[in-house]
Amino acid sequence: MKRILFTGALLVFSAAGTRAFAQAADGKVVYDANCKKCHGATGTPSATMQKKFEKITAFDAAFMTKRSDDSVVTVLTKGKGESMKSFKDKMTKDEMAAVAKYVRELATKAKP
Repeated sequence: MKRILFTGALLVFSAAGTRAFAQAADGKVVYDANCKKCHGATGTPSATMQKKFEKITAFDAAFMTKRSDDSVVTVLTKGKGESMKSFKDKMTKDEMAAVAKYVRELATKAKP
């Protein structure tokens, strides 16, 4: 009987541990798949994108000093105007949070 209880407990903790150690979303991977086309690999939109979308944002230090990660997630969730669509059907909340963190990292890097 003790052996059965031990085995059952081991299975429960094993399953719980698997969920606890689930890998977090990779912000760079999600950014590259969804944001890079318009905002550029380094967070600076290309001249073509700047011409096409006059209000497109560059992810630099000035951008991030005015915004929290939550505000970036809000824009990803709701979109912004007609030029930035919502990504609520393409990204999970965890992926959006990972992108916000990655955008903050881009903002701290020197731009070419």
